[in-house]
Amino acid sequence: MLKYPILFVHGMGFRDRKLINYWGHIPKIFIDDDNRVFYGCQDSNGTIEDNAYTLKERIEKIILATGAEKLNVIAHSKGGLDMRYAICQLGTAPYVASLTTINTPHNGSKTIDAILTLPQLPIKLGSGCTDLWMRILDDKAPHTYKTIQSFSTGFARQFNQDNPDEPDIYYQSYACIMNKNISDIFMLIPYSVVKMIEGENDGFLTPDGVMHGDFKGIIKSNSGRGISHCDEVDMRRRRFTKKSGDGVSDILELYREILQTLKDKEF
Repeated sequence: MLKYPILFVHGMGFRDRKLINYWGHIPKIFIDDDNRVFYGCQDSNGTIEDNAYTLKERIEKIILATGAEKLNVIAHSKGGLDMRYAICQLGTAPYVASLTTINTPHNGSKTIDAILTLPQLPIKLGSGCTDLWMRILDDKAPHTYKTIQSFSTGFARQFNQDNPDEPDIYYQSYACIMNKNISDIFMLIPYSVVKMIEGENDGFLTPDGVMHGDFKGIIKSNSGRGISHCDEVDMRRRRFTKKSGDGVSDILELYREILQTLKDKEF
């Protein structure tokens, strides 16, 4: 059992729902170890700033309800940026013991840089349609176009300058990569585009784009598919392979490693 409860913070495009858990079987690993588990409940496509305010309120409520001094935060994708802003800009640093991020665009994406040089009208129109759909799915203030802009390398440089790591918080990060474009049908097109522009990736982001704090390296599967952006949060709800070998056969192995690291550091 960990010293502090766990707060899971989801990425873009999804919400925390009871019936369809963004994190699949992952929370059960921590619950079975007698840890208290909570969720960020921020908007799917909200801006970093708006989502950070939601996270601040969630953290304050959790601290009040549990009596815990701090929380361990595990964030996927954009959720890591939402959390870093909440830590640095909104005064939640005293309540965070650790921040673990999985494929969070800390350093931005050169692919997004390239996309933002294209005519923006179609992207803005598509973003507007997405915002309407996200409102139907309960987002309070979706802003897909602004969110896409926050993945550029220029934004990342300024964000990192404005939101430096807090010395009393332990930051660790992980990267994952797919082995081929057909590894995950949902990631086929974005993986191929990012591969052409930047190199190996998880369907959205490269290892260089997600390194931050204590970088734990690239997590690979021991199957031919690799690990996609969706696999990182157990979207398929099943292991990669039953075979043994170099790499992980189930994404749950990564989270067991995270749990053990937090235990070793007495968080």
